[in-house]
Amino acid sequence: MTQNAPDAGGRLTRREISEAVGDLGWRYVLGLLRASVTVTSLAQAVDVAARVAAAAGDDGDGSLSMDARRDRLVLSLQSSATGLVTPLEIGLARRISAVAGELGLRTDAGAGGRESRSDQVVEIAIDALDIAAVRPFWKAVMGYADEAGACGAEDPVVDPVGQGPAIWFQQMDAPRPQRNRIHFDISVPHDEAPHRIAAALAAGGVLLSDVQAPAFWVLADVEGNEACVTTWQGRD
Repeated sequence: MTQNAPDAGGRLTRREISEAVGDLGWRYVLGLLRASVTVTSLAQAVDVAARVAAAAGDDGDGSLSMDARRDRLVLSLQSSATGLVTPLEIGLARRISAVAGELGLRTDAGAGGRESRSDQVVEIAIDALDIAAVRPFWKAVMGYADEAGACGAEDPVVDPVGQGPAIWFQQMDAPRPQRNRIHFDISVPHDEAPHRIAAALAAGGVLLSDVQAPAFWVLADVEGNEACVTTWQGRD
């Protein structure tokens, strides 16, 4: 597949990453590659995980994480050292998809409005006047750690074992008591976003803004509590 040139920093662009493995069922979601393998039991999920780990070898130690459930094996690929997706992770995605294929299974992110929700990554955004002052509290109370390559006083904090949503901080210019100051960011595959937004609107939600789409759409419930549906698109 012909790909665009890397950006000025030598990194793969979001579009390059998405296109490199999209036909294998992987999706680029919030800085990582994500796919699932549908299984019929926890035992099968564990067996597939063992085969994937063997195929990944030493390359997988710093890039691959897996969550085995009775109905699926959720796969994530991201460099633990840099927090990026590199050619190594793309190569791993291809190897993992090949293993799934040999077992009569497939890697799939579930995008497209199917009954079971797609793969996704959730973040919590906290609006703050003094980010450096509130960040230590949230890091401590959640038992969180600095994100890979981002340990500044205003950078996000993340669950070190990868189970909870990341928390990031949005700068406020003035106190805003009349509006909620914590909202969810739901990062979904780019081809899932239209379905997710349509479902939210059908459930009584309101579209507040699509000015930054397809990077993100701002929605709210009937009482004005906000959430953003986000994708990788429109960010390069």
